[in-house]
Amino acid sequence: MTVEPWSADRFELGEGLRLHGPDLLMVDILTGRLLRLDPREPGPAGTVAALDVPLGAVAPVRDRPGAYVAAAGTGVALLSGGRVAQWLARPEDGAATPMRMNDGCCDPHGRFWAGSMAYDGTAGAGSLYRADPGGRVTRVLEGYTVPNGPAFTPDGTRMYLADSAAGRIDAYDVSADGEPGPRTVFARTDHGSPDGMQVDAEEHLWVAVWGAGRVHRYDPDGALERVVELPASQPTSVCVVEAPEPRLFVTSASTGLARPGPGDGAVFSVPADVPAPPARAFGGNP
Repeated sequence: MTVEPWSADRFELGEGLRLHGPDLLMVDILTGRLLRLDPREPGPAGTVAALDVPLGAVAPVRDRPGAYVAAAGTGVALLSGGRVAQWLARPEDGAATPMRMNDGCCDPHGRFWAGSMAYDGTAGAGSLYRADPGGRVTRVLEGYTVPNGPAFTPDGTRMYLADSAAGRIDAYDVSADGEPGPRTVFARTDHGSPDGMQVDAEEHLWVAVWGAGRVHRYDPDGALERVVELPASQPTSVCVVEAPEPRLFVTSASTGLARPGPGDGAVFSVPADVPAPPARAFGGNP
């Protein structure tokens, strides 16, 4: 299996890969940048937005070209014209320990889900928030240390959410109105930490495994079906793109490494044999 760098760029904390229209979107969290790559041809990343706060993840806003809902700073914002146009909520302002937003995505019903974490890794300080299409932001889960994902099945009835610090991937049944049911443990990583995730067209879960230099693919029952080895120690997010044949793209990070290797912080491309849906949109205007 051929693994190739897709860009000469190297990122401090590349994350949040999503396919939107013809573009592959990603963020460099700690620099607050939203970036664009061409999934059909290798090349440099272009800057879509540059914020003065960390940027964990974005999703497009339905029927508003160039607008995104974002997990940014201490809350959830709408971006337009390369800047924050409106804050929907900043629930982590004034927290007992300094917090920032982390990964996030939209479910098939147009709701945006995003996690928060403490800068110092305080155990259990993180939460998962849900932003509804009308703009209301609700804390739906607590007690996570480093929540990553989430990822949803095509019908939106199942959500996967990792706690990277615990080496654990959880699964939740989700009701039609967006309420998670009881937690079940879907899988654990023996080496490394589960990070960004995506469900493909066969309802298998792809997971970037931070610290292990790998991507895992799990079947719907939680069995490890495939391991993809990468020349970077800290993979962070995954996105399967059909452009025109399926390819797996993987971001990675160089942050925290005393001596980053040549592949650390790169974006990689790997041939795949199954497609996956593009990024779902945030379902309306607040």
